[in-house]
Amino acid sequence: MGPTGAYPPVPHGFHPPGGPPGTTQPMPRGLSPFGMPARHPWEIPLLVVVIMITGVAYLLAILLVLVELVAEPVVDAQGQPESGGSLLTSPYVLVLLFAPVLLWAGRGLNFARMRINGVRMSPTQFPEGYRLVQEAAARFGMSKAPDAYVILGNGQINAFASGHGFRRFVVVYSDLFEIGGKAREPDALAFIIGHEVGHIAAGHVSYWRQLGMFVAPYLPILGSSLIRAQEYTADNHGFCNRHLGAPGAMATLAAGKYLNTEVGFDEMADRAATEKGGFVLLVNAMSSHPVLTWRMWALRDRSKPGPMFWHPSPPHPGTIPPPGGYPCKQHPQPTPRNPADPGRLPRCLVRGPGTSTTSA
Repeated sequence: MGPTGAYPPVPHGFHPPGGPPGTTQPMPRGLSPFGMPARHPWEIPLLVVVIMITGVAYLLAILLVLVELVAEPVVDAQGQPESGGSLLTSPYVLVLLFAPVLLWAGRGLNFARMRINGVRMSPTQFPEGYRLVQEAAARFGMSKAPDAYVILGNGQINAFASGHGFRRFVVVYSDLFEIGGKAREPDALAFIIGHEVGHIAAGHVSYWRQLGMFVAPYLPILGSSLIRAQEYTADNHGFCNRHLGAPGAMATLAAGKYLNTEVGFDEMADRAATEKGGFVLLVNAMSSHPVLTWRMWALRDRSKPGPMFWHPSPPHPGTIPPPGGYPCKQHPQPTPRNPADPGRLPRCLVRGPGTSTTSA
């Protein structure tokens, strides 16, 4: 995306994932909005490592329990069994042993809550969201669109995807809609829904995948890095679904649905290359989602995957901020009190390098 925030138009003759009519060749995967979305290159390697660690943890838990069951009890000098605590009552061992059941039950309870408390999107309830879910599923070549629900947000801007059994579903918080079920930023909502449907299309909500990632939340840096790579993959899906909605979606996450128009997408994205330091890298490494400035940079620079561990660098030194500074926001002009007193019109508060900041 260029400095003005504009993307190239959809080329004439573009067709969704199945390719042009009469052909069976799929569209190539990449970072362009005109092909199929690519998976972040760090996702699968990190997934393999986490699954291996999780598998070892399962085996150790089973081995410890078997050893305790067959081992002779330890007795003291009087021949009485010592009470030093049993591995069978250790919460860590129990969680690992019952992980398959706990995960299955948790997913089932979560789905049940949505089914009995959420508003299910349909052609008559939140029809805009329903249409966007159907379009995103078709865009990614899914044979069946997931269920979609709206739940009370109470000011929170959020959405998530999950599943249970063979069912997959998307949940959108109500604050992403306005009164009457209409979105303030339809393109931004389409990006967010594409992001969540992308989690499903990429297999992130699979029971077996989540079981293999069971210990990921307990692995510092490594576990959060895997989840962060998955979020970049989902962003690629959201970008392919509605690339024009990426700036609005990120601005909404940064400042909320009412102040998102005050966010300069390019200005905030550029800070990914200027905000440096060890603590910045540590905050990003410990985060389950890409930090917003890096995430915005990745959605703007589609020449490479999103940065995982090191802040991005500008392609040309001296281009941040751009020559002349950033364009100022357009504020409404005050209504003149009378023809002789036109009022004081606001002047731009953003200046180029080397100039002072002035206000009216």
